[in-house]
Amino acid sequence: MRLNIAAHVACIGLSVAALFAGINALNAKAPVQVSAPTGLVDLTGAAESAVNSVVYIKVTQNAQPQQSAMPRSPWDDFFGDFFGNGGGGSQQRQQVRKGSGSGVIISSDGYIVTNNHVVANADEIMVKLNDNREFKGRIIGTDKNSDLALIKIETNNLPAIPIGDSDKLKIGEWVLAVGNPFNLTSTVTAGIVSAKARSLYANGVESFIQTDAAINQGNSGGALVNAKGELVGINAMLYSQTGSYSGYGFAIPTTIMNKVVSDLKKYGTVQRAIIGIVGGDVTDYIDREKDNGKDIDLGTNEGVYVNEVPADGAAAEAGLEKGDVITAVDGVKVTKMAELQEELIKHKPGDKVSVTFLRNKKSITKSLTLRNEQGTTDKVTEVDPNSLGVVLKPVPAEMKRELALNGGLLVSAVTNGKMKDAGVTKGVIILEVNNKKVNTVDEFHEIVKAANMSTDRVLLIRAKSQSGRNLAYAVELGDAKK
Repeated sequence: MRLNIAAHVACIGLSVAALFAGINALNAKAPVQVSAPTGLVDLTGAAESAVNSVVYIKVTQNAQPQQSAMPRSPWDDFFGDFFGNGGGGSQQRQQVRKGSGSGVIISSDGYIVTNNHVVANADEIMVKLNDNREFKGRIIGTDKNSDLALIKIETNNLPAIPIGDSDKLKIGEWVLAVGNPFNLTSTVTAGIVSAKARSLYANGVESFIQTDAAINQGNSGGALVNAKGELVGINAMLYSQTGSYSGYGFAIPTTIMNKVVSDLKKYGTVQRAIIGIVGGDVTDYIDREKDNGKDIDLGTNEGVYVNEVPADGAAAEAGLEKGDVITAVDGVKVTKMAELQEELIKHKPGDKVSVTFLRNKKSITKSLTLRNEQGTTDKVTEVDPNSLGVVLKPVPAEMKRELALNGGLLVSAVTNGKMKDAGVTKGVIILEVNNKKVNTVDEFHEIVKAANMSTDRVLLIRAKSQSGRNLAYAVELGDAKK
């Protein structure tokens, strides 16, 4: 919506004295008058399109069974064996945790983006479309740092949302938040872009779109769309002291989402490019120095102040030093750390970028090669434990007694994935992985993580069937790390 600005000066039928007064008035700065808007932005088309591309996600997490010392009813012995209680002196109570959120269909063949915190540790994912059809979802990959996850449902011809460019968003532009707050499906709220590249110190990647469109619990993973109905962000969090909307909502820009989704599909993990500095906003540095009684003049009040340059990093190799102020990456202006992070996440280790910085108020541009978190330029390929295609839980106490086991993990469900390809079936009890005993899901995940970083990239599993037969599997995680 454009605002027409006009300055009107009328000088009709003036006397000589009035003419000079008019000339003085013209020489002075004329007051700016803002005309009334000629029309309202129509958001109905964007809303109608977006709701069909936003899904309702229900997750179930089966916590470890706990022994209950509840007093037994006389009926327990009668019905105990029928319902599987075993007739013992204590009962195992399965704790089931349920949650919900939203997701956005980004391709017609079933790929859906949501928040990592919506599906993290889920044993079962159910996806409900706007037409009320339901499908089981499986995790393709997750990224805790950006709080994004990619899941998939097995169907086709889905209404994928058009993806817009969040970099082109302007402050004050109209946006819609679409999701399922408080289990109220297909809810649309409207607002404006309140700020960009907002840092909240809550995630590894800090560059959120701030909006006053109402975002509540259950909106997580939903869509932030522009007036054209294009996806510009994934709703991630709200700022509230009550847990409900209080005027501030935050979304992950599509520029970050696109990179994360691409990497999760191709590598199974996000390729994080590290520039090799420790720094922060110039304004924060200047304020700290003022508090210490020092008056600082860096030649700019914008950019990223370099506090430290590790000797083995890309920045050190390119010649950056402590005290430099980074002002641009590949010609894109950088005014704060959040903007620098947003530019870097678009790149992969091994990419060359030009970095412009101030040193003693003089502008210098250097080329450097970005590295990964291990300090090399290699691409890291990783298989997310959640994407292996199995649901694991600790072996129930009764089963341990029957099979004389001290621990292990029970495969309670198998979906498409590398474990199924290796022959792992439902009901198998995993005892060891790569010569390490496993008793908890976290222990299993740690072994998978270590295997991802090894040269062999294989899980050697020793297991047992519920009939007591010894089993062995070799689960290939993929090609050696490159």
